[in-house]
Amino acid sequence: MNLRPVGIIGTGKYVPEKVLTNADLEKIVETSDEWIVSRTGIRERHIAAPEEATSDLAYQAALKALDSAGLAPEDLELIIVATVTPDTFFPSTACILQDKLGAKKAAAFDLSAACSGFVYSLATANNFIGSGMYNNALVIGADTLSRITDYNDRNTCVLFGDGAGAVVLGPVPEGRGFKSFDLGAEGAGGNLLKLEAGGSRLPSSEDTVKEGKHYIYMNGREVFKFAVRVMGAATDEVLRKAGLAKEDIDLFVPHQANIRIIQSAMQRLNLPEEKCVINVDKYANTSAASIPLALVEAAEEGRIQEGDKVLLVGFGGGLTWGASTLVW
Repeated sequence: MNLRPVGIIGTGKYVPEKVLTNADLEKIVETSDEWIVSRTGIRERHIAAPEEATSDLAYQAALKALDSAGLAPEDLELIIVATVTPDTFFPSTACILQDKLGAKKAAAFDLSAACSGFVYSLATANNFIGSGMYNNALVIGADTLSRITDYNDRNTCVLFGDGAGAVVLGPVPEGRGFKSFDLGAEGAGGNLLKLEAGGSRLPSSEDTVKEGKHYIYMNGREVFKFAVRVMGAATDEVLRKAGLAKEDIDLFVPHQANIRIIQSAMQRLNLPEEKCVINVDKYANTSAASIPLALVEAAEEGRIQEGDKVLLVGFGGGLTWGASTLVW
């Protein structure tokens, strides 16, 4: 149990300027706008410029979140960056970001849980602040999936985009903030969604590059089945932990991977579309950035009011899942 309630006190987001539409992809691989939209709901995605890395996306989102929270970088005590596309293996993207921001007091580390990474990071920061170890934390989901996407593979290249979403966590009044978390993993399914080469198991070599093993591999059919199953189970569990019913939810913020998975979750929750944040059409799957981009966009559009009960649910490589409830 937290010693004090913790919530979101600032938000910010950033997406690169370049937009890659379905029409653009039709010129690269054998696909069509109709095929992509009908199966995924995606119409376009943002792509980082050649000089932009994950820390650059995170930096822009961080500035907005800090401004929103009324905090200066030197006030920060903790930085967590959720990503599977770090600038480098080490130093961590969080340390690179700490230096860019000038957040000299902040501890900093990356967290790797793929598309579930943002919720994992929220849970981690919540515990640090709730225990009193820190008074605030900057939590960012940021990924540049375009760097690990094979644009000759029509099954995966239509799915992914780049972006960053950031929140600042801090103490909030009683009755507000995070109410429950449910995190989990199914490591036996790790081979269904992976980046095979570049680590200690299969170091980078001429052969791994030739064989395309530095690109995302995904068994779409099996990941889809996993997603539908765990989105429902995690939702039930996180609501149970918070003592909430499905009808209590004011806003549902799911991982933006595929419109069909989101619709399946909405049906299970019996939620109307106006209570669900859907922006997969504009950004595609941005991995760890997906949930914060959707959450921040909803906040910016005035779709979240003080006291609203918000449900976050994601799933991703690992295989992993994460869900949270909070009172805004």
